[in-house]
Amino acid sequence: QVQLVESGGGLVQPGGSLRLSCAASGFTFSIYAMNWYRQAPGKERELVARISSAGRSTNYADSVKGRFTISRDNAKNTVYLQMNSLKPEDTAVYYCNTRRMKTEYWGQGTQVTVSS
Repeated sequence: QVQLVESGGGLVQPGGSLRLSCAASGFTFSIYAMNWYRQAPGKERELVARISSAGRSTNYADSVKGRFTISRDNAKNTVYLQMNSLKPEDTAVYYCNTRRMKTEYWGQGTQVTVSS
C-alpha cells in the first residue's frame, strides 16, 4: 500500500541544478518525516536530507549543506530535493524514504549523473 515514486533525475553538468520529486501514497503523508538518501557505486547508502512532517525543520549532510534544499507540499503528498551547484561526487541513485514504527519504506530510486 505504501508507495514512494521518485522522478526528476538525469544528466547534468557540474554547477548545474536538478529538482527531484517523490510522490507518496498509501499512508497519511502529512504526519511523517521524509528523507532523501543516495547511494553511489561501491559506497554505502547515505542520508542526504530530512524534513519534519510539517516542514518546519530540516537536516542535511555536511557534503550538501548550502547546496541542496529539501521541501514538501503536504497538499500534494510530495517531497522535493532541490539540488544546486552540483558536483561529480553527487552522482548517485537518489532514494525517497520514510519510517513507520521501525519499518523502512523506499522508493525505486532515480539516477543523478553529474558530468561534463
